[in-house]
Amino acid sequence: MGEGEELAHIDLVIGSKSGPVGTAFTNGMTQLSAGHTPLFAVIRPNLPVKPSTLIVPKVTVKNLDQASKIFGPAQTGVAKAIADAMDEGIIQKEEAEDQVIIASVFIHPEAKDYNKIYRYNYGATKLALKRALSGFPDADKVLYEKDRSTHPVMGFRVTKLWDPPYLQIALDVPDWNLTSRVLAQVPKNDHLIIEAGTPLIKRYGLDIVARIREIKPDAFIVADLKTLDTGNLEARMASDVTADAVVISGLAPIETIDKAIEEAKKTGIYAAIDMLNVEKPLDVLKRLKTLPEVVELHRAIDVELYGEGSTEAWGNIKAIKELGKILVGVAGGITEDTVEFALENGADILIVGRAITKSKDVEAACRRFLKALNKEEIDQRRVMTDF
Repeated sequence: MGEGEELAHIDLVIGSKSGPVGTAFTNGMTQLSAGHTPLFAVIRPNLPVKPSTLIVPKVTVKNLDQASKIFGPAQTGVAKAIADAMDEGIIQKEEAEDQVIIASVFIHPEAKDYNKIYRYNYGATKLALKRALSGFPDADKVLYEKDRSTHPVMGFRVTKLWDPPYLQIALDVPDWNLTSRVLAQVPKNDHLIIEAGTPLIKRYGLDIVARIREIKPDAFIVADLKTLDTGNLEARMASDVTADAVVISGLAPIETIDKAIEEAKKTGIYAAIDMLNVEKPLDVLKRLKTLPEVVELHRAIDVELYGEGSTEAWGNIKAIKELGKILVGVAGGITEDTVEFALENGADILIVGRAITKSKDVEAACRRFLKALNKEEIDQRRVMTDF
């Protein structure tokens, strides 16, 4: 809770004196370490709070100035929060004598404002207590938030694809000057994916992903390697240059695809299978040990668009989705006029190349495609205190 050098970070356990928390409490009192000497939380001198609380400094205390911040505003904030939590019924009064609390407290060595130190540690302690005693978070909350949230100290955001449909811009012109100009005009949006296309990678190497990342640090970036061999090696290479997804060719041997998917999952990136020129995509998917996160279906550019409502333009998207949790991307002839057709056929990702990259107004073209997705920018409306 809080911000700046006075930011509070509380790790807290609460339990019975006769249980493991009681044992840890006693050990904490008697097994001291230099710079991390624990102290009792007190309302005022000689008046310890109930439940009895042991405060353990996270950061090594090196001098009396740092010690005074722990003994003064930080421990007071913790003690007051626990007393108020009992007064508010968060802690049951009749159980206070049987329980003990251990609170690990973070104080930045450069923190100066005692008022903020007190208030932030008070708020963080009460929040931690309330959640500890209510079982927050449950498994569903963790699963819901894991792809939506990012830690404020992280320094950058890891984007996941949890809210389709998305627009994927294929940067497949092997010209970095043109590519960098396009990237500069691409708007920031929750539903936009950047693809380092195969021609671009072939000319400049995989390090082109890192150059894209410099311009779009928070973007979801796909490395379109169209891997045909050494699947695990190429998936790891994509991860090492900060790609969020690696593309494997559906024409590769099943063993190669399996290894690439396994390595992608190991490194925390997405595996996408490009089904270009694959006659029966479903047969390939059914033979895999593990399904990829994304399947890309291509419609040859010179093929006429089938009648409205047909599922044959990009193959049977519905059948692919029935195999498991898979996002289906479609490519080939995606224009502003065919977006609705693709979405009606079940597409989760619209892969668009030169309709955007060769546009006279790249930003305007992007925004028109994004508007057709009819999706709100949810993450831009979330703040750190939303839960």
